Amino acid sequence: MPDMEGFREANNFGLGQAQAVDNFHVKGASNLPWGMKDRLSRIFNPKSGKAVLLAFDHGFIMGPTSGLERIDLSIVPLLEYADCLMCTRGILQSSIPAATNKPVCLRSDAGSSILTELNRNVLIDVEDAIRYNASAMAVMFAAGDEEREAITAANLVKAVDLGNRYGIPVMGVTAVGKQMARDARYFALASRMCAENGASIVKTYYCEGFERVAATCPVPIVIAGGKKVPELDALKLCYNAIQDGAAGVDMGRNVFQSEHPAAMIQAVHAVVHDGITAEQGYEMYQDLSK
Repeated sequence: MPDMEGFREANNFGLGQAQAVDNFHVKGASNLPWGMKDRLSRIFNPKSGKAVLLAFDHGFIMGPTSGLERIDLSIVPLLEYADCLMCTRGILQSSIPAATNKPVCLRSDAGSSILTELNRNVLIDVEDAIRYNASAMAVMFAAGDEEREAITAANLVKAVDLGNRYGIPVMGVTAVGKQMARDARYFALASRMCAENGASIVKTYYCEGFERVAATCPVPIVIAGGKKVPELDALKLCYNAIQDGAAGVDMGRNVFQSEHPAAMIQAVHAVVHDGITAEQGYEMYQDLSK
C-alpha cells in the first residue's frame, strides 16, 4: 500500500469548467482508437494538419531507379526534412538509420514488376509492420482494372482488418486501371472506395476538378508527385493540391531527382505547411541551392 504520510486530498476538480474535447486535426479520424490517432499524429502535423511524405519505395517494382541507386547517399541526407518516410521494409532495415526517428508509411504489398503485369500483389505479414514500428501501411488499389480490381480490393480490406486489430492506419494507394481515365471522376471513385473500405489515408493524383475529389473523400488525401517535372511546376502542383483540399504530398522523383534535392524538399515543406505560393517556394529553392 502507498505510504499515506503527507497524502494530499484531491481538491482541484475544475468545477464549472467543461472537460476539453479533442477536436482532432486529421480528417475523418475523430472516432478512431487512441493508437490510430497517435500514429496519424506522427504523420500529419498537429499544427498545420498537413504532411510531406518522402516516397522512395519505387524500387519494389522498378529496381534501382535514377536517384535511388544508393539510398545512403541520396535519401538519408533528406530524412530530416520529411514528415514521414514511405519505403519498403527491405530498404528501411538495410539503409535507414534507426536513430532517424521519423514515422514510416510502410509499403505493405508486393508482387510483380514493371517487366510483367503490375498489381498482382500479396500483403506482407502485419507483424512485420509492427516490428518495424510502422505508423501506417500502404496498399495499392487498382479500381477499373478488370483483372486486378478485386485482388487489390481484397488486399486493402485485409490490411484494414489487420490494421484495426493492431492500431495501424492503412493508406490506400490508387492505381489507374485500364478502363479508367486520369480524371476527377476516376480519382473520386477510387479515393472514395479506399475510404469506404476503411483506409485512413488515400494517396492519389492531382487533376483538374480535384476539389471534388477531396470533398467527396472523408479521409485525408496526399498527392503523388508523379514523374519528374521542372521544380516550379512541381511546386505549383503542391500549392494547387493543398488549395483544393489535399492534406499533403507524397513526393519522390520530384525531390530525389531534383538537381538540389535538399533545397527542393524544404521548398515543398514550406508550400505545404506554411502556405507560401509556388513562386515563393521556387525563390526559396533557388536561395537554398546556392
